[in-house]
Amino acid sequence: MSFYKVLNKQIFRDDKFAIVPIRIQDRYDIMRWRNEQMYHLRQDKPLNHEIQDKYFEEVIGTLFDQDQPTQILFSYLERDRCIGYGGLVHINWIDRNAEISFLMDTSLETHFFKRNWLSFLALIQELAFEELNLHKVYTYAFDLRPHLYDVLESAGFKREAVLPEHCLFESRYIDVVIHSKFNRQIFLRPVEKSDFEITYAWAVNPIIRAYALNQSPITRESHKSWFLKKEKDKSCLFYIAEYNSKPAGAFRLDLNKDGSALISYLLDSQYHNLGLGTALLRAGIEKAKCQPEISALIGQVLKDNKASVRIFEKLDFDLIAREDGLNTYQLVIR
Repeated sequence: MSFYKVLNKQIFRDDKFAIVPIRIQDRYDIMRWRNEQMYHLRQDKPLNHEIQDKYFEEVIGTLFDQDQPTQILFSYLERDRCIGYGGLVHINWIDRNAEISFLMDTSLETHFFKRNWLSFLALIQELAFEELNLHKVYTYAFDLRPHLYDVLESAGFKREAVLPEHCLFESRYIDVVIHSKFNRQIFLRPVEKSDFEITYAWAVNPIIRAYALNQSPITRESHKSWFLKKEKDKSCLFYIAEYNSKPAGAFRLDLNKDGSALISYLLDSQYHNLGLGTALLRAGIEKAKCQPEISALIGQVLKDNKASVRIFEKLDFDLIAREDGLNTYQLVIR
């Protein structure tokens, strides 16, 4: 496998899919898919083996050793079988933005379009925002596939601009639609008494409670008693997570006498599927590292809570126990 000099992490994966530095053995499949889907690509003539070989040798082959390549391309795999390719193109290292490019196997377009686009977007955002710390990613799409826009918007991308009649297609001018997403950081601040209402709303939100470890009914009075106790508890570090200056979730560390701290965190349901869970937990880890009395972090997650399981594993927590449908993770921080 080839390696990009600019990347510390080369492979990004979720349960079923992964992106790996673009593989030379996939070049002819990529060529075929591009020729079949020329209608929505910036490609004016069919490719052949000679053209594709030359492109991989003279363009792709030079990207891996560059400190700031203009593009970083990957093979998109389902259990090691290449079913698409894409990456970041037109990378602007000064302004820290890049265009997302993605093309899947033509045979998957009809029935598996949304599934693969959402999976690829999650993986490429991890690369762009967490590995490269880019400020913004965007898509540039001919107005020929409106179903793509629904997928982008469900993944948190916003329609930023429409370029009217921007490209000539089959003797008519068509619009180009640009969708963008920004790298918004999660900020943790200490909880305040005025946060009672929002924490109560989260506590009784059925979407959030679905994966809560404690499924006992919560009343307003019982939550108020719990909230005031935690807010005053010196062995509890309680934070509100803010995103775009608005409360978006909570993070809590309950300190144990052995130097470990039990993690509890939640994300407002309106911010689910935006990749913010990882940012929230990462911000919490940084808070923990500032506490000299904490030597290790413990997280407990229902095994069916696949999103949280992925986040703990992504952030290098070790699975130390698995029992009664509950996974226990540990991260040693000193």
